[in-house]
Amino acid sequence: VETNPAYQVSIKDKVKCDEKIISHKENNRIVLLNKPTGFITSAKDPLKRKTVMDLVQTDERLFPIGRLDKDTTGLLLLTNHGSLANYLMHPKNKIPRVYKLEIDQIFREGEKKRLASKIYIGQKEWGRAEILSQKKDRGRIIVHLRLFQGKKREIRRMMYRMKRKLFSLQRTKFGPIELGDIALGEWRDLNSSEFESLTSIISSNSV
Repeated sequence: VETNPAYQVSIKDKVKCDEKIISHKENNRIVLLNKPTGFITSAKDPLKRKTVMDLVQTDERLFPIGRLDKDTTGLLLLTNHGSLANYLMHPKNKIPRVYKLEIDQIFREGEKKRLASKIYIGQKEWGRAEILSQKKDRGRIIVHLRLFQGKKREIRRMMYRMKRKLFSLQRTKFGPIELGDIALGEWRDLNSSEFESLTSIISSNSV
């Protein structure tokens, strides 16, 4: 059993999640999608709305790891491995997610500290975010921030409480996996290096 959290998983290693081995084989698949707006994050929809599975054309049964709302774009992972998905989605594991926002006003230092501590977002829930960077661009403010839980519409609810107008929202990173330059609406399988970097999170936290 490897107990060093900095240990780098090799493709030869066996990683377990809920006593199930996760390896980079065809039967353990993780797909990266650059989700456009207008699609709901669901494997199927009884109301016949467009889902992300309309974009990921495969005969294999995949399901999303977490959610992006209909109006949010960017990185969405899908997998056929239930235990892996459950681990990555569970709030207690605090898998970081990075988002790019377009808003109308820059955050002052006091507001950044308030967000980093916690802010009430309604429905007896609190949100928290770390502002990584912000800059002005053609009359708008481009913000990169990091979340560690991903409550339902958390960023939108935080922006509402902070009295910010949100023009666009894009997820650019999930754990160690980055969106990169994949086109909007396109998808691909994670490569070996990406697969190993993602499963190394489980290796270091579930031993």
